[in-house]
Amino acid sequence: KQCVLFLCSVGLTGTKYGCGGGGCGACTVMVSRYDPIQDTVLHWSVNACLQPICSLHGAAVVTIEGIGSTKTKLHPVQEHIAKAHGSQCWFCTPGMVMSMYTLLRNNPQPTMEDIRETLGGNLCRCTGYRPIIDGFKTFCDVRTISGELFSMDEVLPLDPTQDLIFPPELLIMRKQKAEQLCFQGEKVRWISPADLKDLIKLKAEYSNAPLLVGNTTIGWFQEEVHPSIHPSIHPFIQPALVQTLQCLAGKQIRNMAVSNKTNCCKELRGTDGLMEYIHKNNIKLLN
Repeated sequence: KQCVLFLCSVGLTGTKYGCGGGGCGACTVMVSRYDPIQDTVLHWSVNACLQPICSLHGAAVVTIEGIGSTKTKLHPVQEHIAKAHGSQCWFCTPGMVMSMYTLLRNNPQPTMEDIRETLGGNLCRCTGYRPIIDGFKTFCDVRTISGELFSMDEVLPLDPTQDLIFPPELLIMRKQKAEQLCFQGEKVRWISPADLKDLIKLKAEYSNAPLLVGNTTIGWFQEEVHPSIHPSIHPFIQPALVQTLQCLAGKQIRNMAVSNKTNCCKELRGTDGLMEYIHKNNIKLLN
């Protein structure tokens, strides 16, 4: 099951199901993972319509409901886009907010280029983007905004110390020795290997199973019946892939392709082990 469908099934309907193919960004959520290589928690904006729920084992997922609401307290990102009249039909707004929220979690003082880059995977058919950009540029030093359109005099200041923390239980779990994970559905078996040796063994056992890196393509073909192996290898081993995604994909899809790092990545850091195995066994990587 895709993450967006699971969220709806548990009553978290703020994340919107739009195109279903990672193109509109309405389903954007923030995924946080502990990176053992950098020994820090990293935050990524991803398309929930492409992200399988089983790939999120050990990760923290934050939705639009998690950062604030009118019933409790709005987050500054939510308040700024509202005061700038950046929401009309509102369908794209949760995705816009979560993309900007993730950017601010990683960089509390973004530039205008950072904002344009982070919203590259979010579409809006109502506003023309100007009021959205105007609302979000208030987080930058750039203040070329007409006071006749809206006022930001009494808005909430951005306070990173009030943001959600990474769940301690997940931090403890991610620091433990990795184990193979297997999720069996009605049509598909999803396997996440513990390390490189486990990956090679699984590929020998399931020779026809695709290797998924980010699930940004195979996620479209959900009717196929086959086991799939999810090694979660960081694509720095394939620079051409990164260059292609930079030209053709939004921020969220690029994040999906690079965010799911595991011990396989840790073992391969600074080596060509996986690429040697791929070329030797003629394995086709699906992203």
